[in-house]
Formats: sequence, C-alpha cells, structure tokens
Amino acid sequence: MSNPPEALEVVNNEAAHRFEITLDGQTAFAEYSLVHGAVILPHTVVPEAFEGKGIGGRLASYAMQYARDHDLKVIPLCPFMAAYMKRHAETHDLVHRLYRERLGLPAEPSSTTAPPAP
Repeated sequence: MSNPPEALEVVNNEAAHRFEITLDGQTAFAEYSLVHGAVILPHTVVPEAFEGKGIGGRLASYAMQYARDHDLKVIPLCPFMAAYMKRHAETHDLVHRLYRERLGLPAEPSSTTAPPAP
C-alpha cells in the first residue's frame, strides 16, 4: 500500500449503506443506517491485508465527519467504532445520549464540547 490512509478516498455507497475504501481490488467498509437523527454504525470490515495500516481509522474519521456534516448523533454498535469514539475525545459530542454510558462517557457532553441548553 503506497498511499497513506488519509490520502485514500472514502466513498459513500448510499445504495449499500456503506462507507468504503477500495484498494488493490479489495474493499474495506463501514456499514451504516440512518434513523431518527442518528447514524447507526453496526459493522466494519477491513481486509486482513489492510489491518494495522489506518484504514479502519480512516473509515471511522469519515463516518464521524459525515455525522457532523448532517447534524446526526452516532450509535456505535460496532466494537471498532465504539473503541474509536472512546479514544477520540473530539467525537464524544457525537455519541447518541442512549449510548454514552456504554462508552463510559458522562450522560451529557461537557460544556467544552457543546453549548449549554437554553
């Protein structure tokens, strides 16, 4: 793999409900579903040849930006996505309120990540 992960294009395959990166004839993907102002991330697949090369992180980063751009909360059912969000504090404000406890996060985002309610 000659390209760094951030240089690889992530494609939103809306018909298959997946964010995808295709390289050398193989596709890594993160499945998603859109429901009631949230994006559910149930499953991520990274071919063995790409493991440890940042491909999963690139898919996760894209999924988080997609959620942010579309004003969606994230329901990270996929263990990889949940771990990514737990490790990346900049995504904590995206976690759906019903899933915050599962990630060990406070019930509401801290005041540094979200404005106070009116």
